Amino acid sequence: MPAKISSKREIEIKLRVTDLDDILRRLRKLGAPSRGRVHELNTLFDTDDSGFRHSGRLLRLRQQTAAPANNVRGGPASAILTTKAPPLPGTRSSRGTKKRLYKEVQENEERINDPRRLAQALKRLDFRPGFRYEKYRTSFRLNSLHIDLDETPIGTFLELEGTHAAINRAASALGFTPRDYIRSTYWTLYAADCRRHRRKPQNMLFTAQKSR
Repeated sequence: MPAKISSKREIEIKLRVTDLDDILRRLRKLGAPSRGRVHELNTLFDTDDSGFRHSGRLLRLRQQTAAPANNVRGGPASAILTTKAPPLPGTRSSRGTKKRLYKEVQENEERINDPRRLAQALKRLDFRPGFRYEKYRTSFRLNSLHIDLDETPIGTFLELEGTHAAINRAASALGFTPRDYIRSTYWTLYAADCRRHRRKPQNMLFTAQKSR
């Protein structure tokens, strides 16, 4: 079932975008080419007792389809199974003050040929589908730095993934400071948005936005 497997230490931050035109202009000035725009539907799987979430781990099935818009071509369609876990204790990048500025996890990804079959297999292993969230993602590349522009039901965000130095340089060039860095997951950001608007958290979907 898996088509391709990759494993890496992921270091990233999020940045809340309030002026999309300005960000796109700054990305062009930096010379960061777009790699396409996709629509993502993400489903988190967990045990009945939410063991993954409580231990800081994640099991996610992501299905994405091309979504061209605003003179940006559509990105590739794919399905990816992702696991994330806290970095091993005692490693250099998991110590010190820098950790508080960045989200750092060990990430494994597998490209999936048949996501429906995989979801059924996960259920047989007693993993239950839980939080679902969708977004439109436009990806950019700046040397070794991954930059993703995420349009979500709770606002627009940039995700910067790379080394600490590369993240800092790009964030500064895009008009942000370390005080703007966000380490939260989309679930945490969505739950906070629900609290602000006195809504019960369910799923972060665009269809829910339209029904309000």
